[in-house]
Amino acid sequence: MEKLVIGTRGSKLALWQANYIKSLIEEKHNISVELKIIKTTGDKILDTPLAKIGGKGLFVKEIEEELLNKNVDIAVHSMKDVPVELPNGLEVGVFPIREEPFDAFLSLKYNSLQELPEGAVVGTSSLRRKVQLIKKYPHLKIKDLRGNVDTRIRKLTEGQFDAIILAKAGLKRLGLLEHVKQTIDDSLMIPAVCQGTLGIEYREDDKKVQEIINFLNHEETVYRTKAERAFLKKLEGGCQVPLGCLAILDGNVLKVKGFLSDLKGEKFLYEEIEGDKSDAVKLGLQLAEKILSKGGKKIIEEIYAQGD
Repeated sequence: MEKLVIGTRGSKLALWQANYIKSLIEEKHNISVELKIIKTTGDKILDTPLAKIGGKGLFVKEIEEELLNKNVDIAVHSMKDVPVELPNGLEVGVFPIREEPFDAFLSLKYNSLQELPEGAVVGTSSLRRKVQLIKKYPHLKIKDLRGNVDTRIRKLTEGQFDAIILAKAGLKRLGLLEHVKQTIDDSLMIPAVCQGTLGIEYREDDKKVQEIINFLNHEETVYRTKAERAFLKKLEGGCQVPLGCLAILDGNVLKVKGFLSDLKGEKFLYEEIEGDKSDAVKLGLQLAEKILSKGGKKIIEEIYAQGD
């Protein structure tokens, strides 16, 4: 194989991620790698919260069509944008080393969430972040914030928000840490499933490509991804359901923590579990089952009933 084509979105972050994988492949193999930029539905609709327009798959659907039509060989995704059900014939099975999974607090005037005064305006379009903020800091005012990373930071610097919350991984990758005042660890906010994780998607029957990219797989990231994705799959969580999950590997012990909430943050179910890393999928499923059995099933049914 002389040439490999990567399908990617055209956002700065997506291009950084695709170019990062391109450089690793070219360094390892004697192959030229090209990028093909594909505009997705999620890129075209910038003024509506994702939960209202169909959620995660909006950032990958068109790229997956190009993969299936053999116009590209692989796709590089942020795993938190990838639905748990993939189209027939495609697989996401290679996970490079994970970046920090936590959220970041950005502000011009304040140094931390704890410092924000009564009525301070915080920008985020994530239901997961909203419910966790409401629960811990009920005195804050939370407003929707959409757009790419640059747009969101611009809205902060223009004074539309007192603070905004973004994934730290993307900011690190783009060198945009200047307004980050606090890393919001999992004691304050559980991250999104697979936040900071990249996944490489390819055709299941394309063994040649799989041989080329296998070296990118990072063992610890694989275990953590399996547990978090199993949790998500069991809860059937799209963008309409506020939930989060984080798996941490300590030696051979995988610790998985997760939550599910109603839209107001009033019914908030948090659980954790640990076990051997080889049981990653089982641990993710068991954690989800614990939450479902304690009222999670009812919360999910109520949320989807409201959307009908």
